[in-house]
Amino acid sequence: MPPSRIEQPEVAHAELPRGKRAPAIAAVAGGTALIAVQAARYGNWLVDDSAITFGYARSFAQGLGPVVQPGAEAVEGYSNPTWTLLLALGRLIGLFDRGTIFGIPDYVLFPKGLGLLCCAAMLVAIHWAATAVTRRAWLVTLLAGAVLAAVPSFVAWTVSGLENPLYALTVVVLAATVFRAVLSGRLRTPGVAVAAGALAAAAALTRPEGVVYAGVYPLVLLIHLRRPVLRSSVRHVLISTAVFAVPYGGYLAWRYLEFGRLVPNTAVAKGQELPSVEQLTRAGDLVQYVGAPAVLVLVILVGLALSRSCPWRDGLITLLVPLGLAALAYAVLAPDWMAQFRFATPVWALLAMIGALVTVEIFRAARARGRTLVAAALVITLVPSAITLEMAAKAFVQKPTLPMCFIADRFGRVFNQYADMLGVSEGSVAEPDLGGTSMTSRLHVIDLAGLVDSRIADAWHVNDMAALRDYILEDARPTFLHFRMFWGGRTGLATDPRVARDYVPIYTYPAPEEYGGDFVRREVAQDPARLAAAREYAAKAVPATQTGIYERGRRACGDTLSPGQTALESL
Repeated sequence: MPPSRIEQPEVAHAELPRGKRAPAIAAVAGGTALIAVQAARYGNWLVDDSAITFGYARSFAQGLGPVVQPGAEAVEGYSNPTWTLLLALGRLIGLFDRGTIFGIPDYVLFPKGLGLLCCAAMLVAIHWAATAVTRRAWLVTLLAGAVLAAVPSFVAWTVSGLENPLYALTVVVLAATVFRAVLSGRLRTPGVAVAAGALAAAAALTRPEGVVYAGVYPLVLLIHLRRPVLRSSVRHVLISTAVFAVPYGGYLAWRYLEFGRLVPNTAVAKGQELPSVEQLTRAGDLVQYVGAPAVLVLVILVGLALSRSCPWRDGLITLLVPLGLAALAYAVLAPDWMAQFRFATPVWALLAMIGALVTVEIFRAARARGRTLVAAALVITLVPSAITLEMAAKAFVQKPTLPMCFIADRFGRVFNQYADMLGVSEGSVAEPDLGGTSMTSRLHVIDLAGLVDSRIADAWHVNDMAALRDYILEDARPTFLHFRMFWGGRTGLATDPRVARDYVPIYTYPAPEEYGGDFVRREVAQDPARLAAAREYAAKAVPATQTGIYERGRRACGDTLSPGQTALESL
């Protein structure tokens, strides 16, 4: 039986001829440059959570295994295996966590450069998809790049040091793959099935919620299912599922054998549970962020493209599948405390891809009057959105989410100095901000947030703060202890009498802040002169570090990050 029209739509493929690649290269380069210009506004800022991955990458590269620092418990305190692998490889070849490159610390340059490289690859994938439906693929690519550059949520988290750009790249390539497969009539082929399964596995190993993209290929096949191709569809779904299951299932098996858990320790600590129906409404937050009128215009443009005799209508429907799954993945995650919707990066990438494609298509098919109306609608809705997004970008530039360099100084280097001044050769520190601390502290770090400590993670998961305090104060008995505000009140450490019994303050936050600060065990602080010197140092160093939290957060904090550095070297 001949293939149906759905399998082989009559689409004029606009493959890029040799010798005419300059517009494509210019569009990719131009779009990436727009993103890079916006990214430059955040300077050397890296979010502190990224340094947790840095610590694991360093340990893997040194052959120490899955530990955040030498001698630590083996815990899966990262949730981005593929990104961790790339950073570890970067360290092995001397491009990361080694020193400076062109005068820039490589712990800044390498992850940010890798993020921008992923952005360029995204635009290449968008161009590849667009060549299947238009001879103006370069315009689609440039428009998509401009849209992404205008969304501070996308730009900021792309250069945050976290896995966001790699995650978005895998999703965009997956979307482009099935898009072209549908239009070329190759959806039910082993090559496409294998590629879809492999890309879904890559997404799942880059972010835990990425497992939802294993549903892209089966759902697209289901949408285009007809009785004559039922058996073929089932066969190729099984192929794709098997390709997905081998790397992902293998990693799950290793995780269980190594850590005794089926989910990362981070998911346990953060209390991620099965989603409720109410959580699905969280996708509406993204609509408000970019502006409801702009989203409405995009919906109308998509509707017009679907209702017209668009030659690639089936391909457009296909792209809505990964977009829907991206929105679902965002909605089901527990709300995150970080600003600018850090879990929504794939949503922005897919919206830019779809928006650019349908805009170019509508302009191509419309007459002069229609083009005028569409242009007017875009200007009327996009200008207010652009203003709002620019305000969001400026706010984030002024107050970026928890800078790694602040944590490296405040809880790594400052406490190293305490240890030096008090004569502590070996010791530990319990505090809630782990990333920069793990990169610079010579002390064993006990993570009050539980991301890299399984017992503390279990306590957070069941909300047993008494068990958490007992573990910290009776079992772990850290040499140094830090808590403040939320961490003191929520854990009960601020009012636990054992803190006053066993610890003396080095620095306490002034009123009206809730009681908290830096503490050291009494038996360590037996020398009054040493304790007085540490307190005198803290009285200057802590306020100086706190005052510059955001300004210093946009600058690098030394050429290298290594255990034993002190704040005197960086302040």
